[in-house]
Amino acid sequence: MTARAALHAECLVPGLASGRLACLSAPLSLWGGFDLDSGRVCDVNHPDRGMQIAGRIIAMPGGRGSSSSSSVLLESARLGSNPLAIILTERDPILVVGALVANDLYGVSIPIVCVSPGNLPELAGLSSVRIAAATGNACIEPF
Repeated sequence: MTARAALHAECLVPGLASGRLACLSAPLSLWGGFDLDSGRVCDVNHPDRGMQIAGRIIAMPGGRGSSSSSSVLLESARLGSNPLAIILTERDPILVVGALVANDLYGVSIPIVCVSPGNLPELAGLSSVRIAAATGNACIEPF
């Protein structure tokens, strides 16, 4: 991705977000893998353990199991320790449910978009992105 090129994505949960990017090298289960108090990856077996994801846009290959991840995403929205948005390479209905309920219950928008796996290395070179996601399609722009 060039410095000004936009990346097109599939919208899974609509919304707008902009902020610092946190690129995870492996899928993450929020259940047991994300510390709500510190906002960091806490899974001792995750290669990005310690990375701050609260208040950032997360890019990762996908979620990693546990249907409770939707509850953790919802609780992070209630506590204000949620990621600003999530970029995935595989659709994850569990995270989608958590983001949709967070918007309904708390008015916290957590857009979720899906890109092709080849786009993750491009995103890894960026520090901040802006996401505009509407039903069906989304745009990710570096800034």
